[in-house]
Amino acid sequence: MDYMDSGPRYTPKSDKDWDTSVQFLPASDNKKLEKKKGPGKVGAVIGVLIFAAVIALMTGLLVWHFHFRNDVRLKKMYSGSMRITNQVFEDAYENSNSSEFKALAKQVTSQLKSIYSKSPKLSKYYVGSNIQAFSEGSVIAYYLSEFKVPAGQEASVDNAMATMDKLVENLQRSGKGSSSVLVVSDVVSSALDDRLLSTSFSRLFNYAVHTKSNEVGQIQSPGFPNSPYPPNTFIQWQLRADPNYIIKLEFDTMNLEENCKNDFVKIYDSLVAIESRVMEEMCGYYSPSEPLTFLSSGNVMLVMMASNDKKNYPGFRAKLSQVKRGSKGTTCGGHLPGEKGTFSSPNFPNYYPTQTSCQWSITVPAGKAVKLTFKKFLLSEPGQEKSKDCRKDYVEVNGKKLCGEQPEATTETSTTNIMNVVFFSDNSYVDRGFEATYEAIDVKDPCPKQFMCSNQRCIKTELKCDGWNDCGDMSDELNCKCNAKDIQCQNGLCKPMFWKCDGVNDCGDGTDELGCGGCTSGQVTCRNKKCVSEKNRCDGRDDCGDGSDELDCGRSTDSRCTELTYKCKNNKCISKVNPECDGTAECEDGSDEENCDCGRSKFKTSRIVGGQDTEEGEYPWQVSLHIKNYGHACGATIISPRWLVTAAHCVQDDGTTRYSQPGTWELYLGLHTQRKIGKGGSAATILQKAQVRIINHSVCNDLMAGQITSRMFCAGVLTGGVDACQGDSGGPLTSPSGSRNFLAGVVSWGDGCARRNKPGIYTTVTKFRGWIKEKTGV
Repeated sequence: MDYMDSGPRYTPKSDKDWDTSVQFLPASDNKKLEKKKGPGKVGAVIGVLIFAAVIALMTGLLVWHFHFRNDVRLKKMYSGSMRITNQVFEDAYENSNSSEFKALAKQVTSQLKSIYSKSPKLSKYYVGSNIQAFSEGSVIAYYLSEFKVPAGQEASVDNAMATMDKLVENLQRSGKGSSSVLVVSDVVSSALDDRLLSTSFSRLFNYAVHTKSNEVGQIQSPGFPNSPYPPNTFIQWQLRADPNYIIKLEFDTMNLEENCKNDFVKIYDSLVAIESRVMEEMCGYYSPSEPLTFLSSGNVMLVMMASNDKKNYPGFRAKLSQVKRGSKGTTCGGHLPGEKGTFSSPNFPNYYPTQTSCQWSITVPAGKAVKLTFKKFLLSEPGQEKSKDCRKDYVEVNGKKLCGEQPEATTETSTTNIMNVVFFSDNSYVDRGFEATYEAIDVKDPCPKQFMCSNQRCIKTELKCDGWNDCGDMSDELNCKCNAKDIQCQNGLCKPMFWKCDGVNDCGDGTDELGCGGCTSGQVTCRNKKCVSEKNRCDGRDDCGDGSDELDCGRSTDSRCTELTYKCKNNKCISKVNPECDGTAECEDGSDEENCDCGRSKFKTSRIVGGQDTEEGEYPWQVSLHIKNYGHACGATIISPRWLVTAAHCVQDDGTTRYSQPGTWELYLGLHTQRKIGKGGSAATILQKAQVRIINHSVCNDLMAGQITSRMFCAGVLTGGVDACQGDSGGPLTSPSGSRNFLAGVVSWGDGCARRNKPGIYTTVTKFRGWIKEKTGV
């Protein structure tokens, strides 16, 4: 996309512009080819002269090639803003076609040229500038400047542009200006996002919107909600509010391609795309239950959208309004007295504004101390995902800075009855902020009748030494005395005995996985319990006899077909158990990477005991199977436009109902409020989700009295409280891998629901993968 109508353009010829005719040489005359008398001295002199001329020509061409051809110049665009302190804003400056706008724009362009001329790095590469907009604040000018920079000099020009503010200060201080020259300050500039310079944009739109008091406006992507947004499109909305107001932008829909390199929406706290003023960049899908609300720091905001030529989605819609500066929700800080209370960053749980500074002073009764607990802490931005140097947005508690993303229940305590909390956000990138509670505690006993973790959290005493990291810093699991039902890890931790030999390093030092296969040190245990040398693993030979020593070797090889191999569409087998849709084509015919557009939740994230509500679009493959005129009976999983996977007992006929016939059923796809579930009794009204753990097959078989076959596996939380239950039969147990989810199990049966040491039983889908493929073609 060309932001500036300046500079030459080069258009290469197409194939049609070239002369493609062919000329044939005439037949040779043999007589003319007979030997003749040599040319003599004159001919030799002429030959030498011609040779010298050729050498000179070649030398000239080489000089031209290496000197002039290597002087390749790259187009660099910079966006910026500056405050003009000796001008007063006029309403006419909002209209770029007004004579007032054009007159001031001409002055600003001249001023920019003068500023660039004072910098040796900028003056020789400068092409021109274009004034994009003006806003209040004396007058703030927003501009784009173009440079033609030699290859390899980009960094030096970037550095020179970064010091523009100092250059302007020096010019102002030198007194070279006059009353006719604009007095400028607060100069900000940055290189334009390279994606915005794409030449593939075929549709360009620019909208200017001024919000009105007590009115709610709307902006949306083209075609929304009736059709996807168009490809190769660039759109920007320049938003304004009245003086002493700020802009409030609320997205109720955001559904773009998940890769921000292709399609994206960017929000700027500016009227031009200055990267140091980016508030947020968004792509993918955001649930309506996750508020996407932004506040500007001043009375302007820029919303920008760009799309490429592939995978266009529904787009976005946002409400637009103006809020009085200093109104409720936009301010923060103050004195917080009393035994306990709650406070948060501005606009929480929505995004806090840029350029914000708040200070709270918490005071509890004398003789007490202050305990501050963060229920949520989200201050992440590019370059500060981790809580390390905290140079950008941060919360400071009694001199200690916190930033990035902190775990829930992060706790800080004071040594006196006063605590000072500071919140600061810089001029770019915002997040949802924080919510915190404070309470007065006894300095001598900060966790009465509870265990105090090293990170100052308080947990129930019975959670100490239970094998779980309840504190978050493992302090509740250190220096424990294990009982007979625990594994004594070599590092001092205690873990439940049923985690032994489950294939997971629960101890952290491998103690719980020692001596599990009966094989000696230096050997590996095959699936058929045979022992082979570790040196034979992944050597390309089937030493185990069942091929298990050649699995998960970081490569796949042609193998004889067994239950441990994968059969490609060409009937060849490869030595990888689950190669489908892992991003690497192991089959010669590429069939392991076909039909891989499924299993993706829209998120960048009947009744389940101990579960949590799901978000809309989080599990789009989930199905509720309803018996007509009765209600929910079973769950199922979509695996193609025509096929579902469910449990066999869900569709087994009985004496009165033909469950095997499609006409018996109704399908409910997506997120619905359920009012009936059949004989499961009271049920959750929202689809539930729960995290469970795969349990060692031998351990599970012992717990379930030997009822577990090779086609089943166990999953759950053996301490109880989380499980699938009645009405969940046929539903999926999915395993995430990268950006996809794979169907690992189907809810089958169990001994009660969420009982201690009674896991849920699931059908192992991989055991039926061949049969599913044979019957469905999927």
